[in-house]
Amino acid sequence: MKQNLILFSFLLLSLGAYAAKVDTLRVFSKGMNSAIEVVTVVPEGDPSGKGYPVIYLLHGYGDNARGWVEKNPALTAIADREKLIFICPDGKTGWYWDSPSNPSSRYEQFISKELVAFADSAYQTNPVREARAITGLSMGGHGAMWNGLRHPDVFGAIASMSGGVDIRPFPNNWNMKEHLGERDQHPEVWDAHTVINLVPSIKNMEQAIYFDCGYSDFFFDVNTKLHEKLMEYKIDHDFQVRPGTHNWDYWRNSLDYHVLFFTKYFNKAQK
Repeated sequence: MKQNLILFSFLLLSLGAYAAKVDTLRVFSKGMNSAIEVVTVVPEGDPSGKGYPVIYLLHGYGDNARGWVEKNPALTAIADREKLIFICPDGKTGWYWDSPSNPSSRYEQFISKELVAFADSAYQTNPVREARAITGLSMGGHGAMWNGLRHPDVFGAIASMSGGVDIRPFPNNWNMKEHLGERDQHPEVWDAHTVINLVPSIKNMEQAIYFDCGYSDFFFDVNTKLHEKLMEYKIDHDFQVRPGTHNWDYWRNSLDYHVLFFTKYFNKAQK
């Protein structure tokens, strides 16, 4: 009987070990005059010290705010284990810019200003840049780097997995010309809205930078070129390549590396 009670207690503890709360919210964007769907993953219990660090996690083209929690169920376990919050906004097909031609697509303003302000008011976050990170996959990898590099006062650590970090080789793909115009007609707009061209503006060591890509990914070349340009400008960063292609098998595995990179940054930055 005693052994049965012990086993029952163990099962209860196991079932409750990963009880991070997943919420689907509608967060109003003043810039877009609409409510944007946002999924949050918040660990169980109260944070110790100054509050939870936050990882903003962006989805890829063709997905939505629910993509990460639906396709990577381990997200709740990671949130509980590492005591951090994941925030997953819906970027639709907007590439996380403020579109120069579509006033209803203002995702940079939403991600880097409105959503951060909402999260810090709604949750027990640590509301400082040293406790904020941003990453994402594919279109979301571009969006994370774009928002992160352009807002170093907001995000202390930035990353990308399989990111479209130079959009210019893909002028007819993924809805981009609907936001930027035809590349042949507006090359200066495309030049101004691609991550790789932000490199000259980066201050070394101002942010922790990490990105990775699979050898067989169609974005492998642009990621390698971003690494080379960062090296040229002597910007410290971590760049990792692994076997894999542009799919969820790669991204589920990749997230573990990103979380490790971010948690090490959070721990070091907040000492």
